[in-house]
Amino acid sequence: MKKSHIWGIFLCFVLTACVSNPLTGKNTMAFVDNDEILASSFRQYSEFLGENTVIEGTAEARMVERVGVKIREAAEKWLGAEGRGDYLKNYQWEYHLVASGEVNAWCMPGGKIVVYTGILPAAQSEAGLAVVMGHEVSHALLNHGQQRMSAGVLQELGATGVNVLLGGSESRELAMTVYGAGSNLFGTLPFSRSHESEADHYGLILMAIAGYNPEEAAAFWQRMSALSGGSTPEFLSTHPSAPRRIEQLGGWMEEARAKAAQFGAGL
Repeated sequence: MKKSHIWGIFLCFVLTACVSNPLTGKNTMAFVDNDEILASSFRQYSEFLGENTVIEGTAEARMVERVGVKIREAAEKWLGAEGRGDYLKNYQWEYHLVASGEVNAWCMPGGKIVVYTGILPAAQSEAGLAVVMGHEVSHALLNHGQQRMSAGVLQELGATGVNVLLGGSESRELAMTVYGAGSNLFGTLPFSRSHESEADHYGLILMAIAGYNPEEAAAFWQRMSALSGGSTPEFLSTHPSAPRRIEQLGGWMEEARAKAAQFGAGL
């Protein structure tokens, strides 16, 4: 196959496999069907709950569900105002507190949320927990899971293209090594950091619409920074540095307050 044909097919694939996100208005990669992702997400979530200790009936468990419901309602209001209430039609929201010392929380595609008990001391309060859950729900609403999977497909296609173009040449192995390192350093890591910043941005707005003070976000990330030690240079990390996150959050604060006021949440 001619090199021009390979790159032509590659470019056509990239340009046609995109969807528009209703919150950002941006076109994002969608090489993997969302219905397939949601079905897998629901199955994996159920398996995870069956294999871990889910805490129910405690004040902390009720707080997780209370914050989850408020964040969900905020998302519904926001998308409804944009004329895209249908965007959440296949979501099956769940909110569970799971016993684990890991300082983490996550939201799978389709609204499947887990908060680990290990992150509660860093959250400190319901507003702090809203920072966490707003951020994680934003990952789902912004289809970051679909984009990461699509980026993986793209990376594999690129590797295949390099392999085919160089064939059996002596430089192929070196080129593949350089491609792998370069695509991670200049592709995967910046892509992940951009997702984290985007989730910070839209999570801040979600928590404000839900009635929580967005000022709590900076304080939460300061506490998280103190826990982590912040030793990894930003360009080698999947996440922005804490100082960058806090600076960015300050820049989005007025937008979050304005959006909250639009939905009757005076902050």
